[in-house]
Amino acid sequence: MLSPTRFRFLNEEHELGNASDWNSPEHPKLWTYNLHYFDDLNAENAEARRGWHETLLTRWVAENLPGKGNGWEPYPVSRRIVNWIKWDFAGGVLSESLQHSLAVQSRWLERRIEWHLLGNHLFSNAKALVFAGLYFHGAEAERWLERGFRILARELPEQVLADGGHFERSTMYHALAVEDLLDLINVTATYHGAVPERWRALVATWPEVASRMRKWLMTMCHPDGEISFFNDAALGIAPEFKSLNDYAAALDMPLDTEGLTRLVALTATGYARLESGPAVLLADIGEIGPSYLPGHAHADTLSFELSVQGRRVFVNGGTSTYTAGAERLRQRGTAAHNTVIVDGQNSSEVWGSFRVARRARPLDVRCGEKLDSLWLEAGHDGYRRLIGCVTHRRRWVLSGNALEILDALEGQSQRAMACFHLHPDFEVVSETNGLKITNGDGLALNFSASQGMPQLIPSTWHSQFGESTASTTIQLPLLGSETRISITWC
Repeated sequence: MLSPTRFRFLNEEHELGNASDWNSPEHPKLWTYNLHYFDDLNAENAEARRGWHETLLTRWVAENLPGKGNGWEPYPVSRRIVNWIKWDFAGGVLSESLQHSLAVQSRWLERRIEWHLLGNHLFSNAKALVFAGLYFHGAEAERWLERGFRILARELPEQVLADGGHFERSTMYHALAVEDLLDLINVTATYHGAVPERWRALVATWPEVASRMRKWLMTMCHPDGEISFFNDAALGIAPEFKSLNDYAAALDMPLDTEGLTRLVALTATGYARLESGPAVLLADIGEIGPSYLPGHAHADTLSFELSVQGRRVFVNGGTSTYTAGAERLRQRGTAAHNTVIVDGQNSSEVWGSFRVARRARPLDVRCGEKLDSLWLEAGHDGYRRLIGCVTHRRRWVLSGNALEILDALEGQSQRAMACFHLHPDFEVVSETNGLKITNGDGLALNFSASQGMPQLIPSTWHSQFGESTASTTIQLPLLGSETRISITWC
C-alpha cells in the first residue's frame, strides 16, 4: 500500500480511485485478488499506515456489497478474514460495522467451500473458518470452527506428503502452506480453551507436520535462502524460509535438521538435493503433482537448478503470469526448463492456464555416492505418446568442481534438444572447446558436450510476477542416443 489509494502488487501499480476500481476489468484477476486480500494490514511497518488501513476497511465494506465482485469469491474471502482478525490481534480495532461484515463474510464462506478446486484453496477456506470460529462466540461460530477442523483433519494428511512436501509440488505454495499451518498453531494456542476437546489431539500433531514441512522447504532452497523454481514458483509471494523459521522459533518450535546430508532424496514429492563443495544441485525426478490436481504444474520433469559458490547459475524459467495465453503456456512448457524437449513437444501436455492432459511419470529413480561424487538418475515416459515412443533418461554426477549430465533417448525422434537456462547475472561466449560462462564476481564455468553444437539463444527469466529479465539459454541438439554434458568450475 503506497498511499491511501495506490497499491503495488505483482510489480504493477494501480489506483483505487472509486468503487468500480475494486473490480476493474483492466487489471489482471490475480492483481484484483491481491487488492481484496488486505495483506498490507499485517505487513512490515503496518502500524505507520494504521490510518490508511482504517479508511480502506471502511471503504471495502461500503463499496463491496455482499456477493458482488471478485472480493466475494471464496479464496479472497478466506485470505481477508484471516488478515482482518490478525490486524485486530495486533492492535487494530474492528468497529461494530467491520465485525458485522466479518461475520457476514464468514457465513458466506461457510456455504461456498471450494471443493471443486481442492488443494491450497480448500486449506485456506478451512483456516479462515477456524480463525472466525475462534474469534466469534455462539452456535454459528462453533459450527464454523467444527467445519474448519473437519476439513483440516481430512486435508492435512492428504496435502502434506511423507517427506514433508506439499502435494502440489510448488515451492512457492509449499511456503504459503507452512505459513498457514504456523498461523493455525499460533491461533489455537492463543485460544486453546476454545478448541473443542475432540480436536485437541489433531492440533497436537501440527507442530510435527510443520517441522517436516520446514525441513522440506530448507532442502528445496538455494544457498541464497530463496526457493527453487519448479512448477509455479516466483519470489515475493510467499514468506522466505528465514522468516518462516523465525516465526516457528517464536512459537518454540526449533528446526529439526536430522537427515539433511549431502544427498537428500525427497521420495514422496520427487525431488532431490545434491551438495558437493561449493555446488548445490536441485532436481525434479517425480510426478508433476496430484493426478486430480495438476493446475500449478509445469512440464519440467527431469529439470534441475544449479548454484555454485552461493550463486544461481542454471535456473528454470520461473512464473510471471497466471493470465491464460501464449506466454503462460510458454512458461509452463518444457523448453522453459533445464531438461530435454523431443520433437517440439512438451513432456506433459500443459494447456489453458491451469490444465494438464497426458503427463510424464518418473521411471527408475536411483541415487547414491561414489568416492567423492554424488549421483542421481531417472527417466520419464512423457514422450512415449509420440510416434517414436521415446523415453528420456538422465543421469547427474556432481563433484566439488564439476557436474556431468548424461542424457539418453530410447526410441526414435526426429529432433531432440537439451535446454540450459542461465541466470541473468551470467554471460556466455563460445570458445574452441565449448562455452565459457562468467559473472561479474569472477565465477567462471566451462560447458562442453560430447556431441552437438550448442547454440546461444536470447531468453527471459521470470523471478517474480510481472517481471521479465533478459537472459541467455544454451540449446544443445541431441544427435545420438546418448550425449554427455560437462560443466566445470574452479
